Amino acid sequence: MGELKTKLKEYRAKYDMKQGELAEKVGVRRETIIRLEKGQYNPSLKLAMDIAKLFGTTVEEIFSFDDD
Repeated sequence: MGELKTKLKEYRAKYDMKQGELAEKVGVRRETIIRLEKGQYNPSLKLAMDIAKLFGTTVEEIFSFDDD
C-alpha cells in the first residue's frame, strides 16, 4: 500500500472550517486531524465515512493511496 493522500485541508477551506471544529464534529482530537492532513495517520473506516458524510462527498474523493 502506498502513501496516504488526502484532500481534507482543501475541503476544510471550502467549508471555512478550522481543524478543531472538524475534530469536534467527527469526535476526534485536533491532533488527529493534523496528522490526517499530513498523511501521517490512516483513518478508521468509520472516521473516513464520518468526514466524507460531513462534507457531502465520498471517502474516495477525500482519501486515496499513492501507489508508487
